[in-house]
Amino acid sequence: MNSTPESDIKPSRLPAVRQRGLANPSALGFGSFAATLMALSLSAMGFRGVSNQSVFVANLCFLAGLGLLISAQWEMVRGNTFEYTVLAAFGLYYGGYGVLILPSMGIFESYQGQTAEYYNAFGIYQLVWCVLNLFFFIASLPTGGPNIIIYGGLELSYIFNCIAHFVRADGNVATSTSLMKAGGAFGFIASLAGFYMLGHELCQDVLPFRVPVYNTSRLAERRKSSD
Repeated sequence: MNSTPESDIKPSRLPAVRQRGLANPSALGFGSFAATLMALSLSAMGFRGVSNQSVFVANLCFLAGLGLLISAQWEMVRGNTFEYTVLAAFGLYYGGYGVLILPSMGIFESYQGQTAEYYNAFGIYQLVWCVLNLFFFIASLPTGGPNIIIYGGLELSYIFNCIAHFVRADGNVATSTSLMKAGGAFGFIASLAGFYMLGHELCQDVLPFRVPVYNTSRLAERRKSSD
């Protein structure tokens, strides 16, 4: 018979199960967005003489198209309406843009080459995104400084690209090229802000320091309190 007091009997220690929440999907979203936008922006600026964007179809359809859509679904699970909307929209946009420039789709040939109708159609395509991205820009104002730069840079990029295509349709090639380069420059700035946000999202999970992000949500709170 065991003479050990019952109070001294300790239950065996079971291995602790580490409870983890959902992974942060924003890092993949920002990385996919920034890498794809930077490649397109460098091409628009004529970097290294590259103007044919067919090689970027891989980024457009897979890294951006699939990557952003995957990130968007998990943002929806987390209940983030703004993040879900913009990630899903840009995932579909980049995937669709990749399809547009695929030679096998025959879209370019359907306009019989670089005709005025082709450039006007592409200008309308960019114009619609100017309108849609304007709402994204307004919604980004209380989310943080880098986000404002991203959507502000994108808005200017869409505007310059839209005008560039309309000008090209009118036959002003030199002016159109300059406007296209300006649009690429603003897109490049937006991509840098996207990489900054990628650093922010990754560092706060794996490193003992954080990349600072100016929080502008106080502006919205101040607005609400004054109302």
